[in-house]
Amino acid sequence: MTAETATDRTVLCLTGADRAHFLQGLVTHDARAGALVYSALLSPQGKYLADFFLLDRGDDILLDVKSDLAAGLMARLSMYRLRADVQIADTKMPVARGIGTAPETGFADPRHPALGWRAYGMAAGAPTTDWDALRVAHIIPETGIELVPDESYILEMGFDRLAGVDHRKGCYVGQEVTARMKHKTELRKGLATVEIDGAAPPGTPITAEGKPAGTLFTQSGGRAIAHLRFDRAVGEMRAGDAVLRRAG
Repeated sequence: MTAETATDRTVLCLTGADRAHFLQGLVTHDARAGALVYSALLSPQGKYLADFFLLDRGDDILLDVKSDLAAGLMARLSMYRLRADVQIADTKMPVARGIGTAPETGFADPRHPALGWRAYGMAAGAPTTDWDALRVAHIIPETGIELVPDESYILEMGFDRLAGVDHRKGCYVGQEVTARMKHKTELRKGLATVEIDGAAPPGTPITAEGKPAGTLFTQSGGRAIAHLRFDRAVGEMRAGDAVLRRAG
């Protein structure tokens, strides 16, 4: 077992009789699923605001979110709470994650088997895993890199593939826009792996034959995650001084 502390995570705890019903009307995945689930909160226009893990422990629900988004997420959840019997608190709980055999208190990362497990309240060591390499290999978007608040659409970010959205759970904020995108014949934009010769900062625009074709993001081992306009992402592309090509 390889375990490390995820130092950039904040764990919120939701209590109160209405906690599950409250979340159910807001987030993209079934908040009552029982196991660890990956989910998101969207704007009414269907754009990504925050992604997180939810764990229903029976008496409460833990919400594991990137620390940079925690304060804003708490404020938005509190705005939606109105008269619901829901209390939201920062637990200061540590988050451990790792690959290999999970501890008894661990839960499989629902996004992809290669991402291992997560555990709450467990002390662990310093980071040793190259998570960027794993993310590039399996096209896993990261909060604040590929996933940009008020800009990203979750289906373009692969949330169907990452078990981050339940299309049968009923209404949630932004559901109408997401459903319309789901029922298109195909998405015109989305995340893909590219081969890269050179390097460029995450967020660098990609061009193909001088036309905008997407944005470059995480890079590792001669490959990268890119958000592409599929009809233009053909043949050689450029991002700054780097040369790109769709990976086969």
